[in-house]
Amino acid sequence: MHPKLKETLDRFYREYNLKSRIEHDPIEFPHRYKKPEDIEIAGLIASSLAYGKVSLFKPVINKILSIASSNGSLREFIINFELSKDSKLFSGIKYRFNSEKEIIGLIYSIKSALIEYGSLKKLFYSFYNSGDKNITNALTSFVKYFISLDMFAVYGKKGHTVGMKQFFPSPAEGSACKRLNLYLRWMVRSDDGVDFGIWNKILPSKLIIPLDTHMARICTHLGLTHYKTTGWKMAEEITDNLKILDPEDPVKYDFALCHLGISGECPLHKDIKKCSKCSLKDICK
Repeated sequence: MHPKLKETLDRFYREYNLKSRIEHDPIEFPHRYKKPEDIEIAGLIASSLAYGKVSLFKPVINKILSIASSNGSLREFIINFELSKDSKLFSGIKYRFNSEKEIIGLIYSIKSALIEYGSLKKLFYSFYNSGDKNITNALTSFVKYFISLDMFAVYGKKGHTVGMKQFFPSPAEGSACKRLNLYLRWMVRSDDGVDFGIWNKILPSKLIIPLDTHMARICTHLGLTHYKTTGWKMAEEITDNLKILDPEDPVKYDFALCHLGISGECPLHKDIKKCSKCSLKDICK
């Protein structure tokens, strides 16, 4: 790694206007809620649909949460959700790979978890072992729980659709699980006004970087990974290298670095004009 990597990234993290980017990020949605029990549900719904262009997925998430929160408590709506009565509220709502049925299936799955465990936090805690190197095992079990739920009432058949499985990819299958790691970052970290820290039993040092194409490209430029294919192994390697810089909170750099890509400040290809203004230019390959 570059000898000035820590110094440069720490300065970038401190100076980047994190809060100004919240409205351009799916974390905007859980920030609309005050109660932890609502925040964790809004977070899972928002992160599950946070793929593709921000301008396309935000209206869909907004519509779903507006309906589900119309009478106040999001948790109360989910707990009391009845397929026969409430499914019609989401009629016509779909997004790319996810149909109306799959969005209803996501809500139904969250309801099942709340009824059985009381909260999504308690569900994840039931799989978490502080002695594990990171959250790989806990996340794998968390995903397995949702994929194992009986969804016959929703689909009229056993099993899950491809779109529903897309909500819950697994580390065991090599997926980078970007959206689930994003969700965990939101729930676990808490020191910068962006993340919430409401799942405080989990150590931030156990998190894995939420890896998408923006992060993969930027982290490759920074020499944080030698992998060429985006997946769980790349995400772990990047996280392990970031742990050298900050053993207690390696994913703290994620939000700022990711928005460097989302905003277009870090172009897909070298751009002398843009790159010359970048705070990371001295450590970028």
